Amino acid sequence: MSTVATHISDEMRAAIGRTYGAMTSYPIAASDIRKWAVAIYYPEEPPRLYWDEEYAKTTPFGGIVAPEDFNPFAWMAADPPGVLRVRAGATSSLDDIVEGKVGVKGPGLKFILNGGMETQYGVRMRPGDVISSITSLAEYREREGRLGLMLFTITETRWTNQRGEMVKVQRSTNIRY
Repeated sequence: MSTVATHISDEMRAAIGRTYGAMTSYPIAASDIRKWAVAIYYPEEPPRLYWDEEYAKTTPFGGIVAPEDFNPFAWMAADPPGVLRVRAGATSSLDDIVEGKVGVKGPGLKFILNGGMETQYGVRMRPGDVISSITSLAEYREREGRLGLMLFTITETRWTNQRGEMVKVQRSTNIRY
């Protein structure tokens, strides 16, 4: 059993719901969708819905759409501008992963595990769409484990298109102990 009553401070609890990341994509090009589809279906030919405009017009979508896992931020973002980079050693501690980004002191735990991800899809992305992404701290949970009290940190990223339609909501869980 753990001797720690909770890892969640009042400051951390107050930060729930706080946004800490936002991006806007460049307009999606049909060639971006085609290249993504070729890459994910390789060595097979991708479904025609992703690359054949004439065929795609005959489908319920009425034109080319992107695969649901298409990432318009894979190469660059329009805002913030430039190539997205994950720098090795970019965080000074595990607390910087979320708490540092929302401006509060974290629990100071030493180890982290990927607790998984769940995604809910909405409208499909299409050529010409501009996608906005907003990430926020969604919730904290705790559970006793063999190594003591574990902290589950859930973040949520919402993607919408230029019409404000939900493209996807992704919830990611990190487990710290």
